[in-house]
Amino acid sequence: MATGKDRQKALAREHHERQLQRRIEREQRAKRTAIIGSSIGVVVVVGGIVAAVALLGGQSDTSTAAAPTPGASESPAPSAPAEQAAAKPYDPKTGTCGYVADTNGKVKDVGMPPAKTQPKPDTKTLTFATNLGDIEVKLDNAKAPCTVNSLEFLAKKNYYDGSKCHRLGSAQFPMLQCGDPTAKADGKSETDGTGGPGYVMAEENLQGAQYKRGVMAMAKTSAPGSTGGQFFLVYGDIGLTPDYTPVGTITKGLDILDKVNKAGVITPGPDGTGAPKETLQLKDVTISGKS
Repeated sequence: MATGKDRQKALAREHHERQLQRRIEREQRAKRTAIIGSSIGVVVVVGGIVAAVALLGGQSDTSTAAAPTPGASESPAPSAPAEQAAAKPYDPKTGTCGYVADTNGKVKDVGMPPAKTQPKPDTKTLTFATNLGDIEVKLDNAKAPCTVNSLEFLAKKNYYDGSKCHRLGSAQFPMLQCGDPTAKADGKSETDGTGGPGYVMAEENLQGAQYKRGVMAMAKTSAPGSTGGQFFLVYGDIGLTPDYTPVGTITKGLDILDKVNKAGVITPGPDGTGAPKETLQLKDVTISGKS
């Protein structure tokens, strides 16, 4: 027959097991959350391995949890976007994209992309003219037509011109996050990663998506349909879940990303990420390939 001491030991053991299970669940949730956030009133970040921020936070989506294990102080976990219509994916029957307005975060308003687009040609070439040289990306217009259409629209509006990549990843999270035109990338600004174009879209090309060296993907918060204007360039392999639109493959300029990575970050956050010491500024963005 169990004694009072036996019962106390059993209760203590059960309590310890429950605490351990909760901790494991919290860590798993943190790894799933955020990766990259982009346009929500929070910071954007990229983080699967790390937790994240809107995307993209350069911080996490809004900041993010903490980690190489999630998140960083400057990138807290994402908050849900304000009540708004849901972004709709590309409709091949009408040839339209369902972009929706989004006023979360800091907005650089250049208007809304035309809804009408087409997945032809299959690919287009995006060129980032930067202070360190050109970075070229082969965009997958066939599989991500709405995302490519948005990038082309923003490029024509000079949306990215003069912006600085604001978040450099760690060894566990090898990516450089860019696309926030309001980011200072000085290691001090707490709002880096919150800037967006004032609209969001549905994610695309997710089936079998992998984020390996050379991939360009879009940042977002943990909410579906929250892809905005921020993106991340991968210079290693990241074990993210397939939630971020892989929009293209870097064909030139990976050496530039390696150089930025080698210099490290100004002030590392809890997840090891932060503003890069080696500034990468986008001077001009162009996309070629006639539809």
